[in-house]
Amino acid sequence: MTNPTAEAISTLAAGTALRYATDTIVILGKGPSADLVHTRVFNDAVVIGINDAERIHPTDITIFYEDWVEESVAEDGFRSAAYVTSTDFVAPGRDIVKLPFRALSNDAEDQMLLRFQDRSEVAIEEAMFLTALEIARAIADHRGRQQTVYMVGFDFTPDAGMARAAASQYRPQLSSRRRAGMELQEFILRNALYTLKDSNLDVHHVGTREFSDLTPELLNERFRVTVKEAAALPMTEPEIEVPSVEITAEITTNHFGDLNRLEKLVRAAHAAGADWVKVQKRDVETFYTAEQLAKPYKSPFGTSFGDYRRQLELDKAGFTFLDELTKDLGIKWFASVLDKPSFQWMTGELDIPLVKLPSTISRKKDYLEYVANNYTGSLVISTGMTDKAYEDWLLETFTKQDTLYLLHCNSAYPTPDEHTNIGVVRHYAELAQQQASKPGPRIVPGYSSHDFGWMASALAVAAGAGMVEKHVKLGNTEWAHFDAVAVDLTTDAFKEYVDAVRKAQLHVGSTEKKITASEHHKY
Repeated sequence: MTNPTAEAISTLAAGTALRYATDTIVILGKGPSADLVHTRVFNDAVVIGINDAERIHPTDITIFYEDWVEESVAEDGFRSAAYVTSTDFVAPGRDIVKLPFRALSNDAEDQMLLRFQDRSEVAIEEAMFLTALEIARAIADHRGRQQTVYMVGFDFTPDAGMARAAASQYRPQLSSRRRAGMELQEFILRNALYTLKDSNLDVHHVGTREFSDLTPELLNERFRVTVKEAAALPMTEPEIEVPSVEITAEITTNHFGDLNRLEKLVRAAHAAGADWVKVQKRDVETFYTAEQLAKPYKSPFGTSFGDYRRQLELDKAGFTFLDELTKDLGIKWFASVLDKPSFQWMTGELDIPLVKLPSTISRKKDYLEYVANNYTGSLVISTGMTDKAYEDWLLETFTKQDTLYLLHCNSAYPTPDEHTNIGVVRHYAELAQQQASKPGPRIVPGYSSHDFGWMASALAVAAGAGMVEKHVKLGNTEWAHFDAVAVDLTTDAFKEYVDAVRKAQLHVGSTEKKITASEHHKY
């Protein structure tokens, strides 16, 4: 008969495994070497944290048994999707699995390793990396293939302190017992690594111990984050000219109101090379009818469509989190604002850097006119499901703004190749040239991609686009609706999209006809 603890971990592992396409797991401790590991290492991996290591990077699962951890993770805003604990811990909106705690002593080491090898019972071992490794094995069981595991931040150097990112007031003093326990745990890890040879886990300890097979620097190189200085060009080589193109990762509401998920989306978009991330804001109570909100709708957030839609909206704390995160990373954000109450709230409560008026609301002329008359900042306007008359109306109505990003798009998901009509982007580029010498907003032509792949966006760059957008998501769920063209950030698809757009910029190059350094006469 299956032990209830093993069954609970199996269920948790199954749900976690579904969220990612890669076969990478990171087990995160709090040693100072964790500061040296690039965030890209974590982006597409299942991350299992020990104690409050989620302060270093958001985790999918956090394991702990001491009360002080509860205060620390609560203070930092619960940055894990699930918690495995022996305490009576409460974290609203998070999965919690309760397991018994097994203390470590010199005479119990064999029993601890026996439990690890037997697998019939799962406990929170004082050497918590054993519990983390068992969860990793359970994930491998569900995926049916070997998983690569990187153990980050397990330095076993008590005098060196902890990672800077993990610093908090909630941590126990390093007593002589703790120091001895840490030394004993290093030997337990060696034994565990031996046990896992030829198993469904390929475990790599990241550090500088005798048994480490990767340093943080080598791990970063594996994930292509080594920064190398570009070779200096000869003084006679002219600077390469490329048109400016801003790439937006359009998150929409695919964060599900979960800041942990939002952070992963933003970090992955940033790592792929996006310039902007975009979310949405609507006033659920007025955007939908009371009848629509009351309709039955099955989701993890309740039983009605209203329960579902309300969960997807970010509040002020969520937008503040997004603003601070993007500033830290060096990427920018903006939002589609779909109704007047949301517009008044966002421009009154937040310092929103850019507002988008999407194709969804192109028929709501009263709201659009209100924005035109009450907002002088820069606007992004998509023109899906509209014609030349709407274009003329936009140019006549929006005259007070600093910049209008005029984004051609087709509102079909997906857009058939024959309906992308990238020639419209060229037309918008011509409008931009005509407007340049006139009073009123500067026009930036662009393209919002609802087609598959990168080809249309690359062609849009050649047609003069200064901004391109692509919908993104983070894996799939059984209950959420994703539009057919959203690119999964747990794969390399968005990175390939960004690379293709950047290559298109390079191909477009200069508008001035001149002799380049690579040219020479053959005869």
